[in-house]
Amino acid sequence: MASNRQHPDDDAITTETTPLLAASSSPVVPAGGDPEEAKTLISTTTTSIPSSSSSQSQAHHQQNVSSPPLPTKQILLLCYARLIEPIAFFSIFPYINQMVRENGNLAEEDMGFYSGLIESLFSLTQMTVMVAWGMAADRIGRKPVLVSSLAGVSVSMALFGMTKTIWQMILFRCTAGVFAGTIVTVRTMISENSTRQTQARAFSWFAVAGNVGIFVGPLIGGALADPATQYPGVFGGVWFFEEFPYALSTIVVGIIGLTSVLTSALFLEETLHRNAKPDTETSGAASGPASTRDLIKSPGVGIVLYNYGHVMFLAFAYTALVPVFWATRVSLGGLGFTPLLISLFMGLTGISQSVWLLAFFPPLQRRIGTNGVMRLCGNAYPFFLGIMPVLNALLRLHTKAGDVTFWILGPLSLALGTGVSMAFTAAQLALNDVSPSQETLGMLNALALTMTSGLRSFSPALFASLFAIGAGNQFFYGYFVWVIMVILALGFTISTRFLPETSEKPPVEDEDRYRDEAVVRDDDSDVTVRA
Repeated sequence: MASNRQHPDDDAITTETTPLLAASSSPVVPAGGDPEEAKTLISTTTTSIPSSSSSQSQAHHQQNVSSPPLPTKQILLLCYARLIEPIAFFSIFPYINQMVRENGNLAEEDMGFYSGLIESLFSLTQMTVMVAWGMAADRIGRKPVLVSSLAGVSVSMALFGMTKTIWQMILFRCTAGVFAGTIVTVRTMISENSTRQTQARAFSWFAVAGNVGIFVGPLIGGALADPATQYPGVFGGVWFFEEFPYALSTIVVGIIGLTSVLTSALFLEETLHRNAKPDTETSGAASGPASTRDLIKSPGVGIVLYNYGHVMFLAFAYTALVPVFWATRVSLGGLGFTPLLISLFMGLTGISQSVWLLAFFPPLQRRIGTNGVMRLCGNAYPFFLGIMPVLNALLRLHTKAGDVTFWILGPLSLALGTGVSMAFTAAQLALNDVSPSQETLGMLNALALTMTSGLRSFSPALFASLFAIGAGNQFFYGYFVWVIMVILALGFTISTRFLPETSEKPPVEDEDRYRDEAVVRDDDSDVTVRA
């Protein structure tokens, strides 16, 4: 490619290719002009006007730079870091009730209150610090926040198993909640490591990593709790594990967290301000809103945050309801599953969600856009939730035909219906798209996660109570809570109609918003071209 050295005043000419200039292969030399002047003019013109092939090559080069491939190594490292939060949160579930009962010398009927209190305080603590972590990530960088948060969660979890009183349990659980920067930063860094063309695939991996953490956490907790009793041949007679029966589980979780600290510190790349500094023309626009209030008032942000919170509220409610629904007697409005059947249906849920996210979500997002996926899931959500009382009604028939229909419809509706989980990932992409600038992306993620932490702090108890009220009093034949869920799902169906245009289906040539101001330097030239 020819060298395009220019005077600054010529920028307006040389950055445009007008049809008139492009059509002429040689400049017009004034008649009677000085030969040297003509030579200079010819030289200047040929360097100022690129040839057609040069222009096409340059445009192709710009397109390649503006839409780079997904950095697989970085995304996998971030997905590994993502595992830690769900593992830390869910690993205590198999033994928390027993641990609370032993540490507090409680009656069996009281242990549920304190175990619920500990988990609610964990989520409330996360809610109070999320924005602060988002601001820190936007100011000092993503990587320092991620590494320090992972270290804090790892140490807090390792110490949680050595507590001997309920107040110590609350202290270390809330301490783990304080280090909530992991959740904010991983989402933000995945956004910044991907483009509009690759973010669907990146966040599909992110969502699957979360599902893996939800699956692995309880396995670690259940398999390693009270090892002196479970594995007396190995740990029997070991004072430490007899004195602290839940320490092995939490120590293992802490060690897993520390390995993520090392991999993140050694191999992750900082993503904040990773692009070249924008020039004076664009720096003002890139700075973004100056405050949280300004950010919320930015075009499209409010409705995207609302949809994000609404779909997560539905997710938390369903997650709290479905195990109880599966275990409750058919006569009360449940399905009467055994623990084995509950495990099998949970496994089917996890597998089908992963298939939807990995195999179907990326091509769907490319075909109909992020908003299209959200609306598709919004349309499907009421039907998915409405099928639950139908399943119970089939079992209440107590006929062979009803039972056969149930065993066909039940697994099929679960495998297909969990496709609504694509809305969770789509909501994250909509959040990325609506962010006014890269510098506000961390804060925007923090606001969204602050909202969801607040919802998670009360929604499980609320919907489990609504199910108990409906089943106990047989409101709507025990389907009271599902009526409420369908109404909420219809609300989500409506709210998706108001999503902003930022996440509509992009044109094929659309480039990544966060790389639009990148500065591309051609290897054979020192001319700067704006991508």
